Amino acid sequence: MDFSFVFVMVAMFAIFYLLTIRPQQKKMKEHQAKLDAIKRGDTVVTTGGIVGKVVRVANDGELRVEIAENVQVRMLKSGVADVRGKTEPVKAKAETQSGGDAGGEQSGA
Repeated sequence: MDFSFVFVMVAMFAIFYLLTIRPQQKKMKEHQAKLDAIKRGDTVVTTGGIVGKVVRVANDGELRVEIAENVQVRMLKSGVADVRGKTEPVKAKAETQSGGDAGGEQSGA
């Protein structure tokens, strides 16, 4: 076997590793960090495309997500595709609901 052939094969594997495998591992690590940081009040998108707000986080990797008013589903953290945004604290939400709806949602166009 020629030394140049072995060198070319090693170089191709190194390029393949740097361009595909390493970035994918980094992306997986970032996604896992997002999942571990999920807390009550976060807006999440499920792998099925459903958007909801986290109501409760259990220690066993289970979430309770509100997908509509008074509609909650239990799901695993692994079923979360993305954490869209950190929302306002739960206390602030409770205060705005009890104080009335001064500048709430508007209907119509």
